[in-house]
Amino acid sequence: MSFINTILDVIFPVNCVSCGKPSEELCAICLRKFPENKNNNSDWIFSLFEYQYPSVKKSIWFLKYKNKKRLAKTFAELLYTKIVRELSSLPEQEKFSNPLLMPIPISAKRRRERGYNQTELLCQELLKLDRERILSLEKTVLIKPKETEHQAQIKNKQERLQNIVGTYSLKNREKIKDRNIILIDDVTTTGATLEEAKKLLKKFEAKKIIAFTIAH
Repeated sequence: MSFINTILDVIFPVNCVSCGKPSEELCAICLRKFPENKNNNSDWIFSLFEYQYPSVKKSIWFLKYKNKKRLAKTFAELLYTKIVRELSSLPEQEKFSNPLLMPIPISAKRRRERGYNQTELLCQELLKLDRERILSLEKTVLIKPKETEHQAQIKNKQERLQNIVGTYSLKNREKIKDRNIILIDDVTTTGATLEEAKKLLKKFEAKKIIAFTIAH
């Protein structure tokens, strides 16, 4: 696969989505300029970067809508470091044992339009990095059976909350009973999407739930 990627890179040169220079999809120089998120909006949601920084927003947009799937590997490497750090800092009584990695789902309509779910790509890359095998991926339990308006297009916080209510459902619910869960999403703003997913998972007896995102 790496050989094929090398050939493709020669035919179709890769440029940094931020600065445009020949590079990886996101060059190290630009990545170092991304401002670290220091204003988590809850004690259970952890984010890497500030979303309002233009290059952060642009990079996530390319990952979601422009088929720049290799960005998932770059972001997953950073997310994995943060996950390990946050889990290791938990008090002994709160240690995450055998956690389920769970991507926030998109609707069937959105998947048809994009061809993929960017949060699943992130989870798949996280698994590759998990040499200790402490994570397991579960992408068929939490589902999104109905289409909703893009949260990013709704400015009012209350309308965001209302838009997301009842949007998720569960299949094979027995898989989450008494399990610790790590939710993965690309962006959180008000936290409404993650809160809705958490509420549903807790309703069906998931144990402890935390979430990680690229940006906030």
